[in-house]
Amino acid sequence: MNKIVPIITFFLVWITFSGFWSGDTKLEAQLKRKQQSQETLKALYIYAPQAKKMLDTSYGYATFTNLGVNLILFSAEGGTGLAHNNKTGKDTYMNMGSGGFGFGLGLKDFRAIFLFANEQAYNTFVNSGWEANAQADAAIKLGEDGGAINAAITVAPGVRLYKLTQNGIALQVTIQGTKYWKDGELN
Repeated sequence: MNKIVPIITFFLVWITFSGFWSGDTKLEAQLKRKQQSQETLKALYIYAPQAKKMLDTSYGYATFTNLGVNLILFSAEGGTGLAHNNKTGKDTYMNMGSGGFGFGLGLKDFRAIFLFANEQAYNTFVNSGWEANAQADAAIKLGEDGGAINAAITVAPGVRLYKLTQNGIALQVTIQGTKYWKDGELN
């Protein structure tokens, strides 16, 4: 059991910071994040067409590409993304990391899309970026087969969240804390 914690910690750090090891210039990394964001939004509109209108009328949104692993009693996630202010058009490049405890087993590649109803909700997320939750999740998707979408849920006043599973097999019931923060290299 004691060997699992360092493995999870290494995995979380590696996923979160792997973009820095890519050799991309700042501009190339920013362009990749914008492309990831657009691909995530396209996938969202396929699974939840009503989300486009909600996104267009929101103060802003954030999209994240994440990879999560659950190993019996521990879970970890890491990813990258950006927050977009619909009022100013400004992008803020961000990272995320998550850890939790509970029963789980699996590996999951997923996307998270946050919609912010107002300036306060947007600014709080971009500048503080904490989320703590209990979650139960079952997802099976390999390539084009299977699929999973967690419908939009309110995670804080003025904040709605969609999660799309891209690939993976996961069964989990966890208590998790997630931190989102500005990417110091890309902003």
